[in-house]
Amino acid sequence: MAGTAFYERAVALDKAAHQGLRMRMLPSHFAFARAANAFPLAASEFAEAGRHYPIVFIGDEASGFHAAALLGLEEGVNLFVSPTGEWQQEAYIPAFARRYPFALGTEPGQDGLVVYVDESYQGLNQEDGLALFEDGQESDYLKQMVSFLNALNRELEACRQACAKLHQLGLLTARTITITQEGQNRRLGGFWVVDDEKYASLGDEVIVELHRSGILRMIELHLASLGCVQRLAQRLEQSPQVVRH
Repeated sequence: MAGTAFYERAVALDKAAHQGLRMRMLPSHFAFARAANAFPLAASEFAEAGRHYPIVFIGDEASGFHAAALLGLEEGVNLFVSPTGEWQQEAYIPAFARRYPFALGTEPGQDGLVVYVDESYQGLNQEDGLALFEDGQESDYLKQMVSFLNALNRELEACRQACAKLHQLGLLTARTITITQEGQNRRLGGFWVVDDEKYASLGDEVIVELHRSGILRMIELHLASLGCVQRLAQRLEQSPQVVRH
C-alpha cells in the first residue's frame, strides 16, 4: 500500500478482528521514522515546518511531484529522531508522521479508502490506552483519527496539484546538496526546488493567478525554508554517531 513504507505490518482495520484493540503512545513512538530523511507535507504545514526543515519537492515528470520536509542529508538518516525513537523536542512533526500507526489506503473489493493500522506497533494492546471500538462502533478517538486522516489526504492531494502547477510553469529545477564531513564529501540529490530566476521572470498575470490560488505563498515559504539546509549540516556535524540504516 502506498505511503506505508515504514509500516512493518499494515493491515486494514477490522471491527471484528480489532474489537478489543487499544492505542497507547509509547516514548519510542517515532522509532519507525528513524530511516526517513524526508516526509510529505501539505501546504498548510509550510509555515510551521519551514522554521525547522528545508521544504523541497520530490518526484518526476512521470509520477508527479509532492512537497516534503527534508529531515536529513543522507539516505536512511533522520536527524530529528533519536536512536530511542523520540522526535526532537520543539521541532515540528509533519502530519504524515503524526498519523502513525494509522493510514488510509485502498482494499481490493471495497469502494473508497479504508483505514489501515500497523499491527507491529507495540503501543497497540488489549489492556491499556484509548479504545478503537466501543460497543461494536468506532470510538470517539477513532472517529477523530479518521477525520484527521481524511483531511490530511485531501490536503496532500491539493498540494500535489499545486506542485503540478509549478512543474507546468517550468519553475522546478533539480538540486543536489554537497556536505563535507570529516574530509569526505556527501551528496544528496533526487529533489527539486523553485528556480529563483524563472520565478522572478513570471509575468504579472501569472503572479496574480498564483497569489489567488495560494501557490505564491507556498513558493515564498519554500524559498525561505531553504536556509535550514545549513542547520541540517550543523546538526549532522554535531551528531556523528547517528544511526544509519
